Amino acid sequence: MALRILTALAGLALGLAALPARAETVIVTAARMIDGLGNAPVERPQITIVDGRITAIGHAGDAAPAGARRIDLGARTLLPGLIDMHVHLTHDPRLSGYNRLNYTDSFWTVVGVANARRTLEAGFTTVRNVGAADYADVALKQGIEGGYVPGPRIVPATYAIGATGGHCDDTEFPPSVTTPADNIANSPDQFRALVRKLRKYGAEVIKVCMTGGVLSKTDSVGAQQISAEEIKAIVDEAHMLGLRVAVHAHGTEGINTALRAGVDTIEHASLADAESFRLARAHGAWFDMDIYNDDYILAEGAKNGLFPESLAKERAIGLKQRQTFRAAHAAGVKLLFGTDGGVYPNGDNARQFAKMVEWGMTPMEAIRAATGEAAIALDRSADVGAIAVGRYGDLIAVSGDPLADVRRLEHVEVVIKGGAVVKGE
Repeated sequence: MALRILTALAGLALGLAALPARAETVIVTAARMIDGLGNAPVERPQITIVDGRITAIGHAGDAAPAGARRIDLGARTLLPGLIDMHVHLTHDPRLSGYNRLNYTDSFWTVVGVANARRTLEAGFTTVRNVGAADYADVALKQGIEGGYVPGPRIVPATYAIGATGGHCDDTEFPPSVTTPADNIANSPDQFRALVRKLRKYGAEVIKVCMTGGVLSKTDSVGAQQISAEEIKAIVDEAHMLGLRVAVHAHGTEGINTALRAGVDTIEHASLADAESFRLARAHGAWFDMDIYNDDYILAEGAKNGLFPESLAKERAIGLKQRQTFRAAHAAGVKLLFGTDGGVYPNGDNARQFAKMVEWGMTPMEAIRAATGEAAIALDRSADVGAIAVGRYGDLIAVSGDPLADVRRLEHVEVVIKGGAVVKGE
């Protein structure tokens, strides 16, 4: 008897599982809406989300499907979920320099879980993670998509790749200490093979260290480290595989060589010149400039264990990068919102908006850099970056008007991802 009951229940469960899930309908209303595409704000919007995607945009009071769940955000301003184009979720700036050696390799994935939640709750529903060891960003993406942990939608790069002795290599150890070289290559053919390997294991963008950097110990911040032939091989291979290429580059020659090779985004771009601007416009490339984190590095870096050499490089380049940002904007270069989260605490990403406005952008331009423009650069404009029919129901809400005070975005009160409230009422 018991066996027959269990068999019947199992059959019922299988039958229910075979039925299509009933699509959930959510109606979101607010005082006003900024759509992420640069259009004028809309008063009293009504957004309909069905099964996680936006199906209609109207005005409060419009007809709505019966039985829909309603989310009224009152006097708040509604925006698309924000996009940060340059983060490292598995980094913690408080554990800089040699301090990180106190922790086992898998510890950093746990750090990523905590940072993913902070980033999502700050209003960033999509991020491009441009460098993580051990494929930890792929693991994090899978955990979020599987519902195991909360976090943003992740476009992972896996390892950031570079040359021996370069910014993406471990340069802080003596010859007697060897480190894995999963991300290091030294010829066009080796780099082609490395791109294929990263794609095999989950990379959706390729990140390349083209020049020296600030946080590496022994290299010059602006020196080119990858040849023209090597970066061309990387770009050709990545584009053939349908991947875009993000290039870490501070120095002028490295920036210009990368742009001539056809890269998609230049990260940092600190010493870009007029020729860089011309090449970026000609090739349709974006600059992704982290002009907030200089404040954090100089204020907190020493006590966090940052190498003295790194602090010296930041003092030399931080102001220049901001001046280049202003010049690039004036020259008509396409600019994105990318903060280098992980160099400062993940979750404080929105502090960069005020810097972008201080150094030449309007609030609307800064918002578009983190919404509609970022989605285009990610090749995800069918899914994210705007409040538009067909895209995911990824929304945030703030009090007041961020077009009048962009710092409102530092205090996101409500976060909705795929039609589900993950923060707020």
